[in-house]
Amino acid sequence: MTNIAHVLAHAEASCRATGARLTEKRKRILSGLLQSEKAQSAYELINYMHKEFGESLPPTTVYRILDFLAEENLVHKLHLANKYVACSHISCNHAHEVPQFLICDECSNVKEIGIKKALINTLKVNVEKSGYILKSPQLELHCLCQDCAKTAA
Repeated sequence: MTNIAHVLAHAEASCRATGARLTEKRKRILSGLLQSEKAQSAYELINYMHKEFGESLPPTTVYRILDFLAEENLVHKLHLANKYVACSHISCNHAHEVPQFLICDECSNVKEIGIKKALINTLKVNVEKSGYILKSPQLELHCLCQDCAKTAA
């Protein structure tokens, strides 16, 4: 079983456990995200679906699919770029830290990392002391990946 097939099987089981259904279109969109190291917009996924499966989907359908996948914790939305990445922990069976994203400003590769909940709690307290309420603990850190850093040197 290929890695993507393995991850899709876990995603399907995860959906079944919550009473949700991972339809063929949802699987195909998730597969497109799994195959890419870069975050994908809904429009890039529309092009992927057309190129790979000869299927034309309207943007509203793709956004609904992405919302479903995000609700099932199978993808993450990168808010600043309005793009999506597959969760790198779909097939893990252990507790996860709070997901954060490293985004290379040169090649657009994205890597998901975890930050300890204690650090996020400290951040939340500091935000509240400043008179704000933290709506999302997700951080999107703009970086330079090692490959791009080597090229730039």
